[in-house]
Amino acid sequence: MQVRIACKEVGAKATPIYICAKIVTLLPMETVVAQKYNLDEEQEKKEIVRHYRALLRALKPRLKKGDRELVRTAFEMAADAHRDMRRKSGEPYILHPLAVAQICVEEIGLGVRSAICALLHDTVEDTEVTLEDVEREFGTEIAHIVDGLTKISTVIDSSTSTAQAENFKKILLTLADDPRVILIKLADRLHNMRTLDSMSREKQLKIASETVFIYAPLAHRLGLYNIKSEMEDLAMKYTEQQTYREIAKRLKDTKRERTRYINEFIKPIKEVLSEEGFNFEIYGRPKSIHSIYNKIKTKGVAFEEVYDLFAIRIILDSALDKEKADCWKVYSIITDFYHPSPERTRDWLSNPKSNGYEALHVTVMGPQGKWVEVQIRSKRMNDYAEKGVAAHWRYKEGNTNSIQESKFDQWFTQIREILNNPDSNTLDFLADFKSNLFTEEIYVYTPKGDLKILPVGSTALDFAYAIHSAVGNKCIGAKVNYKLVPLSHKLRSGDQVEIITSNKQKPSEDWLNFVLTAKAKSKIKDALKEEKRIVAMDGKGILERKLSHLKIHPSQHNINELVQFYKQSSPLDLYYQIAVKNIDLRELKQFNVLGDKLEQPKPVKPEHVPEEQLKHHQQIPSKKDAELIIFGESSDKIAYKLANCCRPIPGDDVFGFITASEGLKIHRTNCPNAAQLLANYGHRVVKTKWVKNREISFLTGLRIVGMDDVGVIHKITNIISGELKVNISALSIESKEGLFEGLIKVYVHDKEELDELVERLKKLDGIQSVNRLED
Repeated sequence: MQVRIACKEVGAKATPIYICAKIVTLLPMETVVAQKYNLDEEQEKKEIVRHYRALLRALKPRLKKGDRELVRTAFEMAADAHRDMRRKSGEPYILHPLAVAQICVEEIGLGVRSAICALLHDTVEDTEVTLEDVEREFGTEIAHIVDGLTKISTVIDSSTSTAQAENFKKILLTLADDPRVILIKLADRLHNMRTLDSMSREKQLKIASETVFIYAPLAHRLGLYNIKSEMEDLAMKYTEQQTYREIAKRLKDTKRERTRYINEFIKPIKEVLSEEGFNFEIYGRPKSIHSIYNKIKTKGVAFEEVYDLFAIRIILDSALDKEKADCWKVYSIITDFYHPSPERTRDWLSNPKSNGYEALHVTVMGPQGKWVEVQIRSKRMNDYAEKGVAAHWRYKEGNTNSIQESKFDQWFTQIREILNNPDSNTLDFLADFKSNLFTEEIYVYTPKGDLKILPVGSTALDFAYAIHSAVGNKCIGAKVNYKLVPLSHKLRSGDQVEIITSNKQKPSEDWLNFVLTAKAKSKIKDALKEEKRIVAMDGKGILERKLSHLKIHPSQHNINELVQFYKQSSPLDLYYQIAVKNIDLRELKQFNVLGDKLEQPKPVKPEHVPEEQLKHHQQIPSKKDAELIIFGESSDKIAYKLANCCRPIPGDDVFGFITASEGLKIHRTNCPNAAQLLANYGHRVVKTKWVKNREISFLTGLRIVGMDDVGVIHKITNIISGELKVNISALSIESKEGLFEGLIKVYVHDKEELDELVERLKKLDGIQSVNRLED
């Protein structure tokens, strides 16, 4: 079903859009076309056997007596269970569990049991195989992991935002319980992303947004950097197709030039390392497309100006007790040839990251005046860098690194602590928790020298909660390096912190404004709820006395009627508002009493509105928490607003989002808020498509940076107004020390016109960059 949206003033002007009564977004100008599947039955069997043998080859070094038979049994059980199922691409479904198992073994470094679980990960949910069947055939351990995978598999199909957050919470619970569950889930998601071409555009956007919103940060936090980078790149391939293609093409075009430069850079280092007797590998690796795009966006530079398009890696085959010394020797050799940047040296040898990452990073000035990042690590460290938590569990048996072990286990303990709180709001929890997944870390010490790892930007209060929630709740201040500081003082790596407490102290609402960690936010909210509950009990007493005076029973029905009448979200909120005197109970006299039930007073009838006027403004609720305003007798036009966070214009890849209070809003798919909206509120997303209308203009903004030269403003305005006949809404230019920065708001008809304007401005002499404003 398609309905046509009404024209409505947004900002200044607007245009029609087509809305499709189906979840998620429009097709862009170009879409990824899946290859048509055309194998016959015999070819299919050969393909399945080929994948199975490839899995066995990958498992060969880990197979113990009896393992091969177990893997065979799991494969046969999965193949039989999925025999009539096919993927969207048309291929037999069994190829998916085989691929997931191979990713688990080859790319994550898991073993035989995890491979068996990966083969069976969809059987209990999608087929007639039961958990009892799995337990009978493979034992309790494998059944437990398959059960964990079954429980979290509903994430993709959640119908509400709360259910979505609850499911992400389940994922994290399984992580704290048995990390193999989430590692197999990440492998499952990675294979889904690799084979996303055959899905519909709306599914592509939803799955890609979920991936970049929660799975990529989780992979990062678990030390799976290669998987995290590939997930981000694949998500970008579907959410920002044009930019992805441009950067991929640039990387391909400059590959030969980069290879030549890398060879020139490493030649002298290679010679000396060989002379010194090191056993090593050295190679250059290009940065991921997503990280290059982030640099272009955050630094405001062109592709050619991103200096670290690649990193040089040196992997040493060193004995455990010589690893650090060897890494520093290599650092010394590199800096003999190339001048280092002290600000960009990162020592993760002395202080490994809490996800187990150890390395020495140094950025040096290479030939032709280019900065180059060099990463130095041992083979064991490289295993941690690529396999993350899986490597941690493998090395844990030999207890090779107690510091790393305690950091990993400390993080799992924190997860359990946050998750085991039954009262926490799941959406708040997810936002708080996710904010801590990607942040860099600082290392802070207690007065006794115990180490605490916190995200960059953490405050003294975060540190107090990291010690214990009771210490955080009673914290009144802190001493950082023996100097008294307030609770909101931001900590730096190496600080020694002593927390000062008082039994009279209680958490307050404003604490939430300056704490950063999920644990601190969760504990403060809990304490505030408890405080609110105590105050609310007074309000409950006041209400019951008032109802008793009016001879009304305080039944659940009557309390619900009052909650509805006073527009509160729960009885607790009603009692609280009564206690703090925000609700006047004199209005109770207006209620009707039928038997022992309260009935709300009938609303006063509004003034008579002519029927003709009503026809043109009917409100029709479409969902429980959203309304679409429908105009006209035929109900075929819907009001909408363009989101201020991304200011879409015709030609942009967009989707409609039904808000709780402002009706339908149109967002760009690369909007800063898009990933969160698509991942958490898929049920509120509406498919949209622009209608060409050259008569209507849209307000958008540009940031221009360049050399402050005589006549530069005239040149800019001449192109905008004179040559392209584009209306300027606002223009501000600031110059400083020979450079200027200009912010220009213009009215354009569509993205095509905006792109032409940007290209023409970039060609002006002295213009350094022209970028579209994000908000």
